[in-house]
Amino acid sequence: MMAVVEGMPLEALEKGLDWAWRGFGDWLDRFEGNMAVNAGFLVGHCALRRTVMGERSVGHAATPAEVEQMKTLLRASLAAGGLGLSTTRSFTHSDGNGQPVPSRFASEEELLDLCRVAGAHEGTALEFITDGCLRGFNDDEMDLMARMSLAADRPVNWNVFTIDSKEKDRYANQLLASTRAAEKGARVVALTMPTLVGMTMSFLTYSPIHQLPGWRTILALPLPERMAELRKPEVRAKLLAGSKSPDAGVFARVADFANFKIGQTFSGANHGLTGRFVKEIAKERGKADFDTLIEIVLADELRTVLWPAPPDGDEESWKMRKAAWESPHCLLGGSDAGAHLDRMCGAPYTTDFIADCLRGKRLWPVEKAIQALSDAPARLFGLRDRGRVAAGMHADLVVFDPKTVGSSEIHERSDLPGGTSRLYAESTGVVRVFVSGQTIVRDGKATDARPGRIMRSGRDTATVSLARR
Repeated sequence: MMAVVEGMPLEALEKGLDWAWRGFGDWLDRFEGNMAVNAGFLVGHCALRRTVMGERSVGHAATPAEVEQMKTLLRASLAAGGLGLSTTRSFTHSDGNGQPVPSRFASEEELLDLCRVAGAHEGTALEFITDGCLRGFNDDEMDLMARMSLAADRPVNWNVFTIDSKEKDRYANQLLASTRAAEKGARVVALTMPTLVGMTMSFLTYSPIHQLPGWRTILALPLPERMAELRKPEVRAKLLAGSKSPDAGVFARVADFANFKIGQTFSGANHGLTGRFVKEIAKERGKADFDTLIEIVLADELRTVLWPAPPDGDEESWKMRKAAWESPHCLLGGSDAGAHLDRMCGAPYTTDFIADCLRGKRLWPVEKAIQALSDAPARLFGLRDRGRVAAGMHADLVVFDPKTVGSSEIHERSDLPGGTSRLYAESTGVVRVFVSGQTIVRDGKATDARPGRIMRSGRDTATVSLARR
């Protein structure tokens, strides 16, 4: 699941994790004393299902006895420090075999039963992803989120609220989910990024182009067969037609091939193309944009890193974003900590947003931006004594230079276990980072200090019930 859905190299997962642990609490314990930062973890619905049901977790409904086992396992995991329950019903989430991940086969009653268990433990939260997070919610999805919140007596956050002026109806629809929930006494919160997060595309590894109609069949083939198919004009024509099909839905956003920027290349034939747009190269070669793109990736044996131009960077989209930030139903940020290593680098959003508030579009005062990035999430998740600078609070602080704070260009680093790679961007202008008063970053460089701790529900979090919000 992690290798496909989240873009984590399988080799890194196999070599980088000590698989001797058993149980959620045992896993958390292995981090204590080994972290620079504080970290907290939700309990995954897929992991509960897989542990209890084994291979039956994919493709089958749980029996009443299996649901009870999942509830027991969830209780134990929350008691050990899990911060709540995370689940997905999204059509985009498939495992390494191309099958839907286990939680997609759960009945609504199974899900609501688990939400009730989460609500019975102090200091927990719920996180949810469904088809509507990409396409816009239908009435059933809106109703389910509200029922989840009411069943647990907790807020439900969903990920991720993308904002595009060309999709005003979806924007209004997704905010409506929160207002409808509020009318029922529930709380539904949208996570939304305050920056445009670049996303790479690749014909070699899993990326959003796999979701375009007719593409997955070709891109799932073994490499030699995939390249052979991509050389056929009739296959290219079908792929291009699929990308323009109404069935492409929200993924049509990633099919503006003319405006793909060429990232890292690997063959002599592609020397000098990095940083250039496909449309420029196609014009020079006197060929169609899509054919030019396919020629480039074939020359690299499909390894070429591609950067689509964000389709939602217009002024109207930014006005809509600012309006969403002001809503009590939105929280700045995303839930993908450590995810999409091979196709997305969202980590710089905090420093980039602060830089934008200081030296860019300046849509918000920097004080408000910092409050939204620190105090607001601490309040939503009930983090005790965190998120503010005050006497008695934990001294978790970032000191930055307002003239230079931001991040460098995103690039690839091969520093994961097994020599596998990830996308990375260094911070700029970060003078000091303190965790519990100890310096973990000095002038942009990590120190050897390890003051971080596991954030455990109940001990480090207080309940944010619907009545206390």
